[in-house]
Amino acid sequence: MRRLYGLLIRIAAPLAAALVLLRGLRDPAYRRGLGERFGHGRRAAPGGLWLHAVSLGEVSAAAALVRDLRERHPRLPLVVTSATPTGLAKARSAFGETADVRYLPYDTPAAVARFLANVDPAVAIIMETELWPNLFAECARRRLPVVLANARLSSRSAARYRCCGTLFRGLFTAFVTVAAQTPEDAERFRQIGADPARLHVLGNVKFDLQIGADVAGRARALRNAYLGDRPTWIAGSTHAGEETAIASAHRALRAAVPGALLILAPRHPNRFDAVAALMGREGLGCVRRGTGAPLPADAPVLLLDTVGELLLFYATADVAFVGGSLVPIGGHNLLEPAALGVPVLTGPSNENGREIAALLTAAGAALIVADADELAANLIRLFAEPAARARIGAAARDLVRAQRGNVARLIRLIDPLIEAASRSRRDARAIGGATQGANGS
Repeated sequence: MRRLYGLLIRIAAPLAAALVLLRGLRDPAYRRGLGERFGHGRRAAPGGLWLHAVSLGEVSAAAALVRDLRERHPRLPLVVTSATPTGLAKARSAFGETADVRYLPYDTPAAVARFLANVDPAVAIIMETELWPNLFAECARRRLPVVLANARLSSRSAARYRCCGTLFRGLFTAFVTVAAQTPEDAERFRQIGADPARLHVLGNVKFDLQIGADVAGRARALRNAYLGDRPTWIAGSTHAGEETAIASAHRALRAAVPGALLILAPRHPNRFDAVAALMGREGLGCVRRGTGAPLPADAPVLLLDTVGELLLFYATADVAFVGGSLVPIGGHNLLEPAALGVPVLTGPSNENGREIAALLTAAGAALIVADADELAANLIRLFAEPAARARIGAAARDLVRAQRGNVARLIRLIDPLIEAASRSRRDARAIGGATQGANGS
């Protein structure tokens, strides 16, 4: 199985690079850093920390962890990798002043070896579920401690991994520690080969997200100067197949609440043009935020075609719908609007954050809608009942506050690994220096 995988990944990597270049014809961000995808790049200071967060959501989830690691280990170099342009942009925005940010290489043996030789970390921290056989094999060969942090594994993914037999079972060497979000996640990792002695259930670090003290003030100023006092809802991180339902719900809302504004934020930048065209076909002309044009008082839709502003616009809204949930994507981060005290609506597909969705709904802090009709009905009710909006928003904010503290537990797991790895490197240098001194004498 490992041999077959090695053959397939060697074939797939050039094809993936060609696809990146093709997408780069429309989005220049995809053309940048192509060498890094094959493990090339500048050498980092050795003996530091390497943290990988595959995309935008994982980078956001890692923010509190990175902050605490920098406070506890300010002298250790930090390399942060991502696999998507949006993830890389977010990492540079969030950590750029204190971290070396670059792409993770494709999982070919040569690319992985070059990358780890260039970065030479003492400890690797991989967010959520990134199980790459060649990467883990090279980490084991180098005796590099790996922490799967905030690890989650759906039953569907676990079944797929089990079908691959020894390919993934061999990943979980003595150097791999799994910090799972829930007991169910931990059990699924055990089923695919994780050592129970190195399995820990530490909760979801996404609850520890930090909202800047200035966000509320900036949001008020933005609403007053740009959006006005119109009834406003936001649909964040939407995917293909959802915007039509969102448009239908918004038309129904505007019939009941004249002047209502939708802020629409597609998940992927390469879909901005297509979504703008779709809104036109749906009879909802939109203003694009990226143009810098004023927002007319009668504009039905503001298309958020910028990167990095979603949190701020969540804070401006009266109600938030979080996408990737009306279609079978698995849902996106419900906690950002919840932490801001904004009532949350979501579709039924929340496999990526099942525990979070369950906690929010059980606390009356989020509402699940099945389709466009239910979305419209809930929006109309919430805009008709300000007290209900305030109650749901307060419940959401209180739940997030009550669930914090998971990053501290994760730090307590990582710290001994950092100390042991640093001590081992110091001892190796001392032995090397003594050997050279003896040889020189």
